[in-house]
Amino acid sequence: MPHQQLIKQLPLLRRFARALLGSQKAGDGLVQDTLKAILDGTAAIRPELSPRVALYRAFYEVWSRRPASAGGAAIRADLRLQQLGSTSRVALLLTAMEGFSFAEAASILSTTLDQVEAMVVAAQAEIDAQLATRVLIIEDEWVIALDLKTLVTELGHEVVGVAPTHTAALELARSGDFGLVLADIQLADGSSGIDAVSDILESFNVPVIFITAFPDRLLTGERPEPTYLITKPFLSENVKATIAQALFFHEARTGAEPTARIA
Repeated sequence: MPHQQLIKQLPLLRRFARALLGSQKAGDGLVQDTLKAILDGTAAIRPELSPRVALYRAFYEVWSRRPASAGGAAIRADLRLQQLGSTSRVALLLTAMEGFSFAEAASILSTTLDQVEAMVVAAQAEIDAQLATRVLIIEDEWVIALDLKTLVTELGHEVVGVAPTHTAALELARSGDFGLVLADIQLADGSSGIDAVSDILESFNVPVIFITAFPDRLLTGERPEPTYLITKPFLSENVKATIAQALFFHEARTGAEPTARIA
């Protein structure tokens, strides 16, 4: 299989790796390890699979044999993964966030279709039961904002408000009563959701999920990128899985609530 076909899949694999491991640095490191493993022949690219499925399967092989975490936040996340069943969580991300079919996920994980279905159901139910927070939505399209509010509420979370502009987002954030931000990047008055999030993160320690029709503005490889990114139009399962993942890793890393307020 020509390596050029695999390279085209790297931005998507980087997104998946960041979500799986909880940080850009860790995710990119594992992607690099996967490419090295492919080049030296310790991870296989199966020619009978599509380029994307073959690349993710190789990545999963490398992830599966990674050494135990050394300590700190990483090991706390690993302990929680063990409690949930890490392979189940991978299956959830592959199907809900990455859009693979259950059959494709089964190929990546070297398991059966029935097992993938069972893992996805178990992982989503377990994560949803553990995590509940208040959500700040930055979105200027009210139909999309309503859809997001409905999805968030179905997961057992509460929406503190919807902000269509940078200024409105900062006003909502001043209360400090939220634990997650869902943000578009292009807002109603021409302001930037990226700038709004940057200002919020100066004062609050919360996870952020960008939901945008312009992912290329974020997945450039040339600047710090968001760990969690969903492309519009989105699937509800995609949003639900990413919210669970963002909250899961944030709590594993910090175990803390927002600690500051915007003046």
